[in-house]
Amino acid sequence: MDSCHNYVGTVWYRRTVDVDAADLRGRDALLRFGAVDYETTVWVNGVEVGYNRDGYLPFEFDASEAIEPGENTVVVRVTDPENLEEIPHGKQGDPWYTRVSGIWQSVALAFVPPTRTESVRVTPDLDRDEASVEVTTRLGPAAEADLTCVVRATPRESRSDAGRNDGDGSADRTAVTAETTVSAAETTDVVLPFDDPAYWRPESPALYDVTVELVDDGDVVDRYADYFGMRSFGYADGQFLLNGEEIELRGVLDQGYYPETQYRPPTDDAFAREVTAAKGLGFNLIRKHVKPAHPEFLREADKQGILVWEEPANPTRYTARSQSETTAQLAGLVERDYNRPSVVVWSLYNEEWGVGHHDDDETLWTDAEKQQFLADAYRSVRERDATRLVCDNSGWAHVTTDVNDFHRYFASPDRAETWEDELDHMRYYAADNYATTRFVDGDVCDVPVVASELGTWGMGDLSRLRDRYGGDPEWFSHEFLTEPLKRPEGVDERFETTELSEVFDDFADLEAAWQRREFVSIKHLVEQIRVRDGVAGYVLTQLSDIEWEFNGLFDYLREEKSFCDEFARVNAPLSVVAEPDVHAVSAGDSLSFDLTVVNSTREPVTGTLGWSFLGESGRETVTVGPNATHRVGRRVPEVSGTNRTVGTDDLSAVFEHSGDDATTTEPVTVVDCGRDMSSTGVVYAGGAFASRLASEGVDVTHELTDGTDLAFVTRIDAAVERYAAEGGTVVHLPTSDGTMTGGGPFVYRSLPKEASWLGATSFFYQNSPLLAGVCDGPRLGWEFEGLYPYAVATDLDSATDDVHVGCVEGWLANPGSPLVVRSRDGGGPFVALTFRVQNAYGSHPIATLLCDRLIEEFTAQTRPRG
Repeated sequence: MDSCHNYVGTVWYRRTVDVDAADLRGRDALLRFGAVDYETTVWVNGVEVGYNRDGYLPFEFDASEAIEPGENTVVVRVTDPENLEEIPHGKQGDPWYTRVSGIWQSVALAFVPPTRTESVRVTPDLDRDEASVEVTTRLGPAAEADLTCVVRATPRESRSDAGRNDGDGSADRTAVTAETTVSAAETTDVVLPFDDPAYWRPESPALYDVTVELVDDGDVVDRYADYFGMRSFGYADGQFLLNGEEIELRGVLDQGYYPETQYRPPTDDAFAREVTAAKGLGFNLIRKHVKPAHPEFLREADKQGILVWEEPANPTRYTARSQSETTAQLAGLVERDYNRPSVVVWSLYNEEWGVGHHDDDETLWTDAEKQQFLADAYRSVRERDATRLVCDNSGWAHVTTDVNDFHRYFASPDRAETWEDELDHMRYYAADNYATTRFVDGDVCDVPVVASELGTWGMGDLSRLRDRYGGDPEWFSHEFLTEPLKRPEGVDERFETTELSEVFDDFADLEAAWQRREFVSIKHLVEQIRVRDGVAGYVLTQLSDIEWEFNGLFDYLREEKSFCDEFARVNAPLSVVAEPDVHAVSAGDSLSFDLTVVNSTREPVTGTLGWSFLGESGRETVTVGPNATHRVGRRVPEVSGTNRTVGTDDLSAVFEHSGDDATTTEPVTVVDCGRDMSSTGVVYAGGAFASRLASEGVDVTHELTDGTDLAFVTRIDAAVERYAAEGGTVVHLPTSDGTMTGGGPFVYRSLPKEASWLGATSFFYQNSPLLAGVCDGPRLGWEFEGLYPYAVATDLDSATDDVHVGCVEGWLANPGSPLVVRSRDGGGPFVALTFRVQNAYGSHPIATLLCDRLIEEFTAQTRPRG
């Protein structure tokens, strides 16, 4: 069957089933399908009983007229078209993941009474402590004109009193019952009044079982069962409110793809383990991405207690058909999951996929017709369900929304400062995220701001993945994976033919370093959200790797990556954050830092906040209110040396309280900058950089002569070429704004300066004597804060190039270098140094040390003179 994973077209299913005559007596026979992708036609004993078009939601056909006692043959034809542009399909196929087709949820044959309850919608009202129950019934031909409808809500024993609303432990554990009369009308409403009900929340997910009995002349003719939770969700003043209380959303994105089984969970307990794992990592919300959540997943979310953000699958193009099918799926999704207390947010679209993202479509930013359509869709969902929030277009341009969310991918420390600036812009310029505000009622600043996609890549265990598949998975070489960073095929060859095989012992060594890079990055991304007022939550991408996209906290096999325990402390309801002003400091200088205790619980917390760094320490008692932060600033007046030229130590912080202590560490690199540069040779430089070199004792010249030992240049002109040809050493630097000009032997590729999904796939590594003692192993980290390049040298040649620092993206694609030396026959060495050292030399210890070591290395070499 592996060869059929990417098959599209028509598939036929055939099944025989024996039916007892007693099951048919006085009953209707319904064929129920959980979900089938995409167009479904069903025959029973050769009689067509129904047709459905949708890939994600349940449907049923009445087969009463076709089914017979004894053996019956059920035939199902499923057609999934090659072209998915106009139909909701999520991330199936180009440019994402493996296609999914056919029956992927359960199929059942049910025998039901002709008079029956079709659906039940329970709407909690926490202001009144009551629940309105809307019962939709179907009256059979023999039913009495009036039936008695008995609605009963019974608290589940498990954890019910933990969810009490008043804190005195007296939550009502008795059943609440209401009766009404069902007449010819299809819909009947009743109200269930509660006395001190248990409220549903993540830490105490109290559930109520609801049953509806239809009674005809004293006989129960039908019994319907479901469950619900007493829960409200809204917002005010930029904050989310769960049951009227402020809550920080600590979310993670989950896409529900699995090795070999795609949409189908591989085991019966898969969803239970996923929810348990997410809660164990400190999350209180899961965003189910661009396809309706599996019903069994929602049952686990309801039971264990985790919030869910749901959205339909997206089409690709904006057409009349795609609009119709997406809005129909939205309506069906709301209907299916209305009683699920875990679901608190509906999204309509994601990043304009299907409503302006396609290259041939006008974007939502400028298309008034699309804006009107989206505003109408928002209102329609709000009318169907007033108990949840609605996000119109997750992550990109909004028109009217209850969640002002942003998708911003950064890697830290590479773009740490830019990420912090972006967060502040989100807070203070919320309206910039709206294509128009003409549909907005009220102030956009009241709508909660959420960073609903962020994350960084970190390669999982490739050996374990191959063991599972018995070799390379089929998705390694999908034809539509044309971007090299997305295409795993050939990854071993790329490892061996780049410097990676010389820097890392083996592929597992690279994986360990890259996972560390992922943790360092997401730690900073999340912490900077949590220490800021005005950002109401976040959704990290993602819970697990999915096929080639390895930015999960777990790998694709749902095995933890190496840093999960550490991340759980970062993401805990109670955490502590250490923020040094700089991550690299010169011995003898001062170091200032902030410590912030983040309390996302419902209760105030008092404890002892302590810190230590290189023999210095401090402790104090602090109290942090519920859903609040407490920040203190501290300073080490003089950082002691480390008895090394350069070394890294941790700034450690702990918040001790009655529960588990909250701890964190942040690396600070200390450099002994007492270097004598006066005897290192004559160095050519210009502008402010020349002044900085001179202030550090370097002998600087503005002339390229035989007496010049090394030249720092930002532009390669004829004089520089002549100097290099005569044996001079050239170091090509970026301009003061980080731009690399052309010229010289290398081609430079620009790197994203701002938010970029591409930037989050990158990995910098080193094996350079110039960086001895600087980095924590081969991986670059916080020591290069503020120096990470805006471009790298490419078209590298292993025969002539000594790569001191390398860079790859994704599946070891797009190799480049911010520090590489090319040897040239008959000429001097050419150094590409793209780190942003120009403005940092003399003030940034690592920039200073790196340039000084370059000067020492190359001015000490004897070179021929022209």
